[in-house]
Amino acid sequence: MAVATGAALPGLARAQDGNWPNKPLRIVVPFAPGGSADVAARFIAPRLSERLGQTVTVDNRPGAGGTLAVGQVARNTPADGYTVVLAAAGALTISPHLNPSLGYDPVADLAPITGFARIPLVLIANTDVPAANADQLINLLRQQPGRFSYATTGNGSAMHLGGESFKALTDTFVVHIPYRGSAPAVAAVMAGEVQLAIVDLTSVLGRTEGTRIKVLALLGKQRSALAPALPTLAEATQGRLKEFDVNGWFGLFAPARTPAAVVQRLNTELTALLRADDLRERFKGFGIEPMPTTPQDLGQFLRTELGNYAGIVKRAGIKAE
Repeated sequence: MAVATGAALPGLARAQDGNWPNKPLRIVVPFAPGGSADVAARFIAPRLSERLGQTVTVDNRPGAGGTLAVGQVARNTPADGYTVVLAAAGALTISPHLNPSLGYDPVADLAPITGFARIPLVLIANTDVPAANADQLINLLRQQPGRFSYATTGNGSAMHLGGESFKALTDTFVVHIPYRGSAPAVAAVMAGEVQLAIVDLTSVLGRTEGTRIKVLALLGKQRSALAPALPTLAEATQGRLKEFDVNGWFGLFAPARTPAAVVQRLNTELTALLRADDLRERFKGFGIEPMPTTPQDLGQFLRTELGNYAGIVKRAGIKAE
């Protein structure tokens, strides 16, 4: 026991006495360059570098909806705090229910550092749909089951599971049509290929003027600072859907067994940056909101989201493609 305990102490001691970090750090982004997650990571990397006194680089590792990169960090990266992953909600809370051979457990194999960003999702409709708000839309869908279809960014996405949850809670039947991204989904609504869509707020923010779409409600519990006048689904239905809460989000994670002192140091520096006014304004330009948390709160949030999506997947009978 003495030998085993002694072997576990040096990493923690180095973190506590200030020797960590003593080499460059890497933020793994599971998406191609240019997307909102990549841009946000590249904005924060040099600022984190200044605070830590070490170079911080961004390493793009796209593929399989983010699960490849998350799996690599969770299972094949030293737990020393020098590599973290900017993991998306889908790879953490949806894919585990759809792919039993995923190769990682988001709770057991990752150490939460902090929430990073929230991406509000919205319900939109073609202007020809005779419903001025979400409450009227629900009544319309109930009157004509199967008559309407909705677009999302793909099977198994947060948008898809949000749509299936909406159907279950409102006792409606709407046909799901997957598209390859928010832009094609929005275009499909404009063209009348589908009547409805669930997409990220960014894809429609400030772009509805003169188009054939209307934004009906946010899918999260809270209004967004990006569009403060837009009601939540709960508000738009007079509280009938008060428990409905679906958002896209990103969190920063390290491999499990990363020393607690290292995780805490990263959390302290990152949350300070995420609360800064200049970062908030920068994120706003990309339609995302900073989401700083404690490691403990992020861990609890992850477990809650996993449970919520397990229920949605089972109830809707969603299968992996």
